[in-house]
Amino acid sequence: MMKNVISFQGEPGAYSHQACVEMYPDMVALPCSTFEEAVDAVKDGRAELAMLPVENSTYGRVADIHHLLPETGLHIIGEHFVRVHINLLAVPGTKLAQVKHAMSHTVLLGQCRAYLKKHDIAPKTGVDTAGSAMAVAETGDPALAALASELAGEIYGLDVLARHIEDQQNNTTRFLVMAPVPQYPAVESGRIMTTIVFQVRNIPAALYKAMGGFATNGVNMLKLESYMLNGSFRATQFYADIEGHPDDPAVARALEELAYFTTDLDILGVYPMHEFRKSV
Repeated sequence: MMKNVISFQGEPGAYSHQACVEMYPDMVALPCSTFEEAVDAVKDGRAELAMLPVENSTYGRVADIHHLLPETGLHIIGEHFVRVHINLLAVPGTKLAQVKHAMSHTVLLGQCRAYLKKHDIAPKTGVDTAGSAMAVAETGDPALAALASELAGEIYGLDVLARHIEDQQNNTTRFLVMAPVPQYPAVESGRIMTTIVFQVRNIPAALYKAMGGFATNGVNMLKLESYMLNGSFRATQFYADIEGHPDDPAVARALEELAYFTTDLDILGVYPMHEFRKSV
């Protein structure tokens, strides 16, 4: 296995790259074209860890990630939150008045409509954020700018014409750090997160009954999502984030009761709660 390497999806300068730099500044970040390739980099030993985005405070969960996570064979060992600041980047020496088009991923374009409208800048769809910054650097056209991270500007040698121009001032993306083996923290090491996936038995009120153990044992469930498996309207899988360690007596009792009402129950990871959660 390649030590000190962490994989991510996207071009250098993507927000996933930013998450890698913020959480593991001493590791080498390995860009990958897809989420599957980022996972495979860990599985085949080209990387030690993978950084995967799972949800955004404005746009909800990242497509396909919840389907991918249980199938990777990897384990969650940490989480990280990136405040998504959008910046207008242009070739060196460009004045704001020269910019006529701004290129980025369609999601990012929709997050700064007010700024673009105010300055009469037309949106232009790019493959992704960092890729748009790279394209602007390659074209060298002052009329074309990119919407991306400051890290992307540094990597591709672009000037920052305007910082933090997003409409939503609390836009944040959550990332999960994946590893080939679990790394459970000690029970007494502080506030702990546990992520599970499960399928309930095909009996009336199965989900209601399955959730009862968390309520009666005082276990805080921070997230619960459902999604269909293999295109079937009958096979539904649930993804949940709970606060606590499986070895905590209350959590152990809740998981035991959950297991009674499920056909499949897997723990994807047990990891320290990020400081971001404690501050909001």
